[in-house]
Amino acid sequence: MLRWPVAFEYLSNCVASECSRLGSRNVGLKKMPSSWLMYIFLYVLVCDGVVAQVENRVVFLFNTFQNVNVNENETVQAVVSRIPPEVAFITLQFHTQHSNATLSYTRMPGLGLSLTAVDSGLLSPLIPGQTKFSWFLLAPDGNSVAGTGVILPYTSSDPVPGACNLEFDLDIDPNVYLHYNIFETTIRFAPANIGYSRGSNPPACDTEVGENTRWRLRYDIYQYFLPESDLSEQSLITSIQSVANVQTMREHGKRIMTLSSNDKTEVVFSSIPGQGVIYSVIVRDPVLNTSSSYIPVHTYACSFSSTLDGCDTLELFCMGFGFAAFLFFVLITRTTKLDYDIRLTLTAVIGVVGGVILVMSWWRFGSVMSCVVVVGLMLGFLISSIVFFTPVGDIQVFRSNVVFWVTFSCIVVGVPLFFVRWPREGNITTCGVAGAYAVVLAVNAYIYTSLSYITLNILKRFLNDNFSKAFTDVPFQDIDFIMITVWVVLGVSGIVLQLYRERTRPFFPPSPYLMWLQERERRKTNVLDPSHHTSSLPSRLLARARQLTGRRESAGECTPLLL
Repeated sequence: MLRWPVAFEYLSNCVASECSRLGSRNVGLKKMPSSWLMYIFLYVLVCDGVVAQVENRVVFLFNTFQNVNVNENETVQAVVSRIPPEVAFITLQFHTQHSNATLSYTRMPGLGLSLTAVDSGLLSPLIPGQTKFSWFLLAPDGNSVAGTGVILPYTSSDPVPGACNLEFDLDIDPNVYLHYNIFETTIRFAPANIGYSRGSNPPACDTEVGENTRWRLRYDIYQYFLPESDLSEQSLITSIQSVANVQTMREHGKRIMTLSSNDKTEVVFSSIPGQGVIYSVIVRDPVLNTSSSYIPVHTYACSFSSTLDGCDTLELFCMGFGFAAFLFFVLITRTTKLDYDIRLTLTAVIGVVGGVILVMSWWRFGSVMSCVVVVGLMLGFLISSIVFFTPVGDIQVFRSNVVFWVTFSCIVVGVPLFFVRWPREGNITTCGVAGAYAVVLAVNAYIYTSLSYITLNILKRFLNDNFSKAFTDVPFQDIDFIMITVWVVLGVSGIVLQLYRERTRPFFPPSPYLMWLQERERRKTNVLDPSHHTSSLPSRLLARARQLTGRRESAGECTPLLL
């Protein structure tokens, strides 16, 4: 027995095709065969109550994108015809930038018969002899929706995406479901089934485990980055069109990992707010060497309507005011639920206090070791962050928090230990590398660059216990290579210039307070020093005041002394 939505659509297709034939032959109603009249009667009966809705009709061709506008209170019928007999099932995918659109098997969306999302898709198995099919598009939020869609055909040997769905509402669900926060982006999807021909029963999903069942399938997870700092709709549409099917995603996308049928169908990535990313899943049948694509899904890890995580006002924590600010921000974020603005204000205050304490430890006490340790730790933190920003950070062993933090800490601590013997060189190197990186972060406030995630990924891992599961790939484009060049040039030139300038000076600047004490003792004991006979500062100020306010007496005639 046919499922009701399939039977309904088959009935609709039959009526539409027969009506088109009657129109071309100008046959009257009385001359219609009784079977046709039955089709029309059932069609009107089923559609009763929705005929008053305005409906447009858009004709699709296989593998050809079609831009569609869905106005308020309007239903758009998406139709594909002339389906070849070797096609066993077809998928319709529809993408908008940030507005929800509804895809439905029927004119009136219902639970299990429709899906509302920014990136939505439906899969329809075909019955023998069927050459035409249609779906319906609606705008669910009361506003018009504009997007792009495409219909892709698959044969009976291709895997069926989402055919073993037990989690989501659709019976067969080829969609990839995405959720993001400031730390991570998670995608989930339903398992697929092996292909089957028209009219045959689909293979059972979980009754057997073997090479002749769906357990032989493999899932390739792909990622595609949109151009940096480009939030335009045209950029998204162009990118979606370039990775919508299996072949184009393999050509332009990057394969992140491959899941077996025994793995959980969930993958976690690092969120990159403001950076457009397209995720897709390609299911492969290694026995038949065939493959199918799930519906690609995109995200900017930010909201186009919210002011809290808006795409135009993104949060960026640029190392606070140094060592104290960073530690304090991590501490209050993990232990309190204060508002972000309050945390940022407190971080700035503590950063200033930490900076003053570090300066005073050198100015008042002449503590070289404290300066060497703090400055060395900051350089070690930056070096360790750079190491794990490379593909080293995605090595499976570093998914373990214990292995990661032990390795990270060893690098951080090893740097100040190395520079204990050369404190001046360590301080200059830190100033050159960290100062140049601060310039990169400053530029990032106006022009997006992926280099900000060198430290931001570590901060995310500090604050989120589940971030170890996320893949931390970021896009590297022209602006990133330019900023790397700027970083290297500024860092190297700063280090060389400071080393040249400080070559004849002490290995570390002496404490100004201790030098002042030594100078004061020298003036007290050295009677030959002219400064020894200089009156105190209060005495000099009082004498000067008397000169300005006192009355000067006339000296009369002055005769110079000859002897």
